[in-house]
Amino acid sequence: MENIPHIPVLYREVEKTFSDIQEGIVIDCTMGYAGHSSLILETNKNISLIGIDQDQTAIDFSRKRLDSFKERVQIKKGRFSEISEEIFQENSTIRGLLADIGVSSLQLDEKTRGFGFDSENLDMRMDSTRDFSALDVVNTYSQKELERILFEYGEVRNAKHVASEIIKSRPLHSAKELSAVIRPFAPRGKKIHPSTLVFQAIRIEVNDELGELTRLLDAIEKAGLHKAKVAIISFHSLEDRIVKQRFKKWSLKCICPPEAMRCECGNNHSLGKLITRKPYEAKADEVKENVRSRSAKMRVFEFE
Repeated sequence: MENIPHIPVLYREVEKTFSDIQEGIVIDCTMGYAGHSSLILETNKNISLIGIDQDQTAIDFSRKRLDSFKERVQIKKGRFSEISEEIFQENSTIRGLLADIGVSSLQLDEKTRGFGFDSENLDMRMDSTRDFSALDVVNTYSQKELERILFEYGEVRNAKHVASEIIKSRPLHSAKELSAVIRPFAPRGKKIHPSTLVFQAIRIEVNDELGELTRLLDAIEKAGLHKAKVAIISFHSLEDRIVKQRFKKWSLKCICPPEAMRCECGNNHSLGKLITRKPYEAKADEVKENVRSRSAKMRVFEFE
């Protein structure tokens, strides 16, 4: 793989998934630093690609990286849910769609973005032009609001205790300060940093990541795609559950209620088929090369 600031996860599985697309358009809903986009363009010589991202830094980098593909690439800034209707209306030959949900390696590593545990900032915005940041969540949310996001988005078992410690220590101005406050009360004995689940929960709240994923799936369903593959990469159980349930819904032929004695719906409501009964996961050599790939899961659905 090319030496870039963001290593694309499950790159072999992504390449294989889209390798049989001979023509048309593939949408990379979360382009990032164009790792997946460049791979898809290199593998599929006759397709065009629309790359979308809300991070201007990533867009600037990707424009340069994808310059050699020129007329085969369009890049759009924004959240997919905000511009999806326009994209689907303007393009009738969409044959593939990829979304890599979550924060990129560069965002995690760049200390000014406030995603990392030792950052001097408390930000966590994927789109740095938006007003709402981790600073607002940490310093203005009530005890119950903090408990809710820590428990729901981070699955932090002692959410009440952690939320209480955050409130007692306010105001907090940096990720480093926040990490120091919560570290003594965070889960122990795991291979992850003690602050990981708390930071995950706050990041999801700041960027409305689960809401954005749901809106992405809603937009895809509404678009009525034809002969197109949809691949979603997620990094934690909440995201994966949403994708799994939606793909299952799309594959159902019968949509009668469970209490129905016999099928009365016509048994022809399936939108396509599941390609992955179980999600693709990173192989050992990829995890060794890129430790962040260890929690990645990719599910694939193909519309008829």
